[in-house]
Amino acid sequence: MTLVYFLLILGITIMVHEIGHFLAAKKAGIYVYEFALGMGPKLFSKKRENDETIYSIRLIPLGGYVQLAGEEIKADERIPINKRLQSKTWYERFFTIISGVAFNFIFALLLLFMIGLFWGVPNEAPIINDLEEGYPAYSSGLQKGDLILQVNDRKIKTWDDILIELELSSQEKPMVITVKHPDDTIETYNITLKKELINNREVYRLGIVINNERTYGLIPALKYTFTKTVSLIKTLFIVIINLFSGNLGINKVSGPIGIYSIVGEQAKAGFDSVLYLMAFLSINVGFINLIPFPAFDGGRLLFLVIERIIGRPVDAKIENYLHTIGFYILMALMLYIAFNDIIRLF
Repeated sequence: MTLVYFLLILGITIMVHEIGHFLAAKKAGIYVYEFALGMGPKLFSKKRENDETIYSIRLIPLGGYVQLAGEEIKADERIPINKRLQSKTWYERFFTIISGVAFNFIFALLLLFMIGLFWGVPNEAPIINDLEEGYPAYSSGLQKGDLILQVNDRKIKTWDDILIELELSSQEKPMVITVKHPDDTIETYNITLKKELINNREVYRLGIVINNERTYGLIPALKYTFTKTVSLIKTLFIVIINLFSGNLGINKVSGPIGIYSIVGEQAKAGFDSVLYLMAFLSINVGFINLIPFPAFDGGRLLFLVIERIIGRPVDAKIENYLHTIGFYILMALMLYIAFNDIIRLF
């Protein structure tokens, strides 16, 4: 069942993204060669009558793509110029590129709303519900009922803020935590974290227990949908910044193999946890694709911005050549991350 959940989660997340590109491209009248789920050799393909597009499922379920006329380095002379990506207006190209990301965010919003409506809204307020014996927080002076205001100079709004600080922390530097006690007094504590090995990964534990009570209702579900989305985007932004600055090692990043290793645990926690993982991955895919790097949607949007600034399109051959180079760099990075994931598994 772990494999089934993994394929469904990854497949649906990718499919939602590619459907966004596909529908926008069809609407703009762009020739679509192929709509593919997965990478590598074809397992299945179908072509409908009066439709140029090949719909396929490929062997390796680690990606997918919509292949558009005009994305190749050498122009395909078989395709009429008015059906190529470059022939379309700036806004048509913009919506074709951005629609994949937009669909991912919309999909995540729908999933989070379903979770909040049917399974209840988890308590996001960073209030300490209890302290675990044997962990640093227990003997630090922190108390049950404390509201965490700040961690390492970062203001805390939700538990996601604390989790990312734990991910960025180490034993070398104590975690500085400012809390407001139930009697409204404010104190700051320096706490050295406890290092543990979980799923072959070094993690740093504080020993705080959160409140698992849930709130039900339409309004709480709507509020949760948007606040959680903003919180997850903020977390991803912090992760990316710290990856580029070197504060977070690339060994902390997981790919599809790493995702597979946690799918089983999420499934045991309940179907709502599986939906949450799918929502998180959908936001992840949307956010990462906005990075202005060649081969990402953000890279293509960058060329559109450059076009606006200089007043003319960038040479299509040069742009597509850079996207091809970017694609191979990303594939190399993906292999490196997969290698790290395999090392952790075994």
